[in-house]
Amino acid sequence: MKTEKLPPGTWKIVSIAAIGAFMAQLDATIVNVSLPDLVTTLHAPFSSIQRVISGYLLALALTLPLNGWLVNRIGARAVYLWCFGAFTLTSALCAVAWSAPSLIAFRLLQGMAGGLLAPMAQMTVARVAGKQLPRVASAMTAPVLLAPLLGPVIAGIILSLTSWRWIFFLNVPVGLVAIILAALFLPDDKSEICSRPLDLMGLGLLAPALVSFLYGMDHVAKSSGLMILGVSLVLFALYILSARRKGDNALVDLRLFRIRAFSASAVIMFLTNGVSFAAQMVLPVWLIHSCGVSPEQTGLLIAPLGLGMMCVYPLIGRLSDRFHVRDLTGFGALLSLMGTVLLTALAYNGLNIALLTIALLLRGGGGGAVGIPAMSAGYASVARKDIPMATTALNIMQRVGGPTLTTVCATFLGWRLAIIAPPLAASEAYSETFGLLALLHGLLLLATRFIKNSEEIRQP
Repeated sequence: MKTEKLPPGTWKIVSIAAIGAFMAQLDATIVNVSLPDLVTTLHAPFSSIQRVISGYLLALALTLPLNGWLVNRIGARAVYLWCFGAFTLTSALCAVAWSAPSLIAFRLLQGMAGGLLAPMAQMTVARVAGKQLPRVASAMTAPVLLAPLLGPVIAGIILSLTSWRWIFFLNVPVGLVAIILAALFLPDDKSEICSRPLDLMGLGLLAPALVSFLYGMDHVAKSSGLMILGVSLVLFALYILSARRKGDNALVDLRLFRIRAFSASAVIMFLTNGVSFAAQMVLPVWLIHSCGVSPEQTGLLIAPLGLGMMCVYPLIGRLSDRFHVRDLTGFGALLSLMGTVLLTALAYNGLNIALLTIALLLRGGGGGAVGIPAMSAGYASVARKDIPMATTALNIMQRVGGPTLTTVCATFLGWRLAIIAPPLAASEAYSETFGLLALLHGLLLLATRFIKNSEEIRQP
């Protein structure tokens, strides 16, 4: 395949977009290490301080449905500037919080701003890169993947030198620099603005549905969690009925899912995020509770998973130029499936570090070859004017995939541990759970067969 040249200024725009996505992801984990200090300095119980983290994560989902409408209303450049400005301001407010309630409130506001930064970064890059999205998306994704890993490390360094407040003050100079760079280099897209009325009913249904779904999945073991989860499903159903009636005036136009390539991409994003989060839950539990590995050693043993992804991401652009997206994502899904099948055998027969390393490298590298090409195919299947709406839809599918499949695997594991006889309980239960995860990887492999190659997509 012939490689086309990237539009001028692409890498500047990608770098600016990556800063926003990186900061939003970094703040999801950077506060974790500071929880004991927050309990002491703010004189609040741990149960209250815990909401500093959980509130931020829920707030990330609260504003996500607004992404498409805001971009169409005031333009991507304006939305990005306002979001980063709000994120920087609320970071400063978190730094000067005088009590636990004030910090929780400011974190909610920070999360609402951060909830738009990641999809905005994705959408901005999709617009400027076009068919060359795989080449540049891999460069933007690497720092975003590093953010959750770097968060605790950076927090630990800050806390060893000064107060927890500097964890939030850190965002202020970075945010100011990013705002200046965005103002200078992000393209002016005022000509693409199309005034649309805000679907208030859709917002009133979809935003609470997302938040209650994530909260319910996280507390599914409790009756209150199940009740909230049921409410979220009702809200989703009501939103679907409302959106089908409103068509392109809906907050998220569901008619995009009539495009087979876009639907396939959305399903793949759901499954990819889901199997990744589910494995991150099962792997440490298996190593610690079944294999007797210490928590410190567990982190080192799981490291090949991230290493596999980091080795593949820089190559995604070249691979996408050389192979059809259907073949590339299919091969990646197959590698992940093979790694998971190997984990199934290891859980039953006993830990072998060499085989575990191979399994995790296969899972990490295979997963890295699926997400970006599939996302690119989804964007390529819609008209340019629909990219903001497509970004919202893809990010919602991705956001709900993680907790959904994690809960499925956790529930299955708990059920099997409860009914299998003690001598074989651990090995059989974990092996069967990895088997369930392998089945989900099989569905992912099947979904990649429905992606259209770029030559098959007629650009609108």
